[in-house]
Amino acid sequence: MAFTANDNSGPNTDVSPATGSSATERKYHRIAEVRREQGVSLRSTARQMKLNMPTVRNEENAATDLRISDLMRWQRVLDVPLADLLADPGTSLSRPVMERARMVRLMKTAAAIKEQASSPGMKRLSSMLVQQLKEIMPELEHIGAWHSVGQRRSLEEYGRVVERRLRDDFFIAHRDD
Repeated sequence: MAFTANDNSGPNTDVSPATGSSATERKYHRIAEVRREQGVSLRSTARQMKLNMPTVRNEENAATDLRISDLMRWQRVLDVPLADLLADPGTSLSRPVMERARMVRLMKTAAAIKEQASSPGMKRLSSMLVQQLKEIMPELEHIGAWHSVGQRRSLEEYGRVVERRLRDDFFIAHRDD
């Protein structure tokens, strides 16, 4: 069982009744920070991990003490070294991970410019930029543009309407007699 800093059953039980949080709340990991720097949405993460949003939000909380298997699952989704997910005061992401995150953001911007280019010259320049980025970092091949409106879903994915269920008696109780 994993304990959180706000959980009275764990080793860190110095919880303030006024705020509900620990005065010396320990940070176990940097998952939220790494996820944002990698440009991965919380919804996409939940979908890839096959978990619901509240569970992913809880695991992303730096005060949540995760098992190594949970950290490894995050490491696979975020595609970063496991060491970069662990909290280490005073250090930022390792240089290769930071460079990769910057390249991913740059590729997303270049792909968005390519999608929205209207003139032939701009289309040619943006295509050249995308191609050059792929030459520098071949793993960018499958990186798409920033989403302009919402998030695109494949035909196999359901929208949020599926998550919001109605009671079984909803139509019976609201029927006009």
